[in-house]
Amino acid sequence: MGHGGNVIQELTTDHREVEEFFGRFKALPPGSEQRKDIADQVTIELVRHSVAEEVYLYPAVREHLTGGDALADREIEDHAKAERIMKDMEGCEANDPRLDTLMAKLMTEIRAHVADEEQNLFPRLEAACPPDALMELGDKVRRAKKMAPTRPHPSAPDTPPANKLLAPGLGLVDRMRDALTGRGKES
Repeated sequence: MGHGGNVIQELTTDHREVEEFFGRFKALPPGSEQRKDIADQVTIELVRHSVAEEVYLYPAVREHLTGGDALADREIEDHAKAERIMKDMEGCEANDPRLDTLMAKLMTEIRAHVADEEQNLFPRLEAACPPDALMELGDKVRRAKKMAPTRPHPSAPDTPPANKLLAPGLGLVDRMRDALTGRGKES
């Protein structure tokens, strides 16, 4: 969570980390307590990543790309689908068979979203934005991830300015809850 480089490098590294978590989840036997820990970690990382994209990346897409509004709207809808799945996963215990079903569904959604971003959105953004703007976006995304919520909030706004105003407060509450419960601490 905070890798350095421009926005595309930052977000691509996030994508690889989430894929690594998916692999670790699949390698464990169903019902393993570690699977729930990994599912929680996936949720934390994806929520932070999504919030940062919604606050900084997608406004840049709207501004710099032809058809950017439609593209950003589609990406935000992808986030909303994933967030609903993560919200359902949040209520699952490690031995709940729904955890495997929901994680499989989440993996499918996220992999499609990542492929679309990396094959379509990122190359177009890189062509349309000067390198210094992409570096500045990378810095903003890293700062946003530090303050972002760690739990899904499907009813929270996902576009500026409301998301910029609410995300830090939700993030603070989520991090306090995580500290009290130990959620997100790797076993």
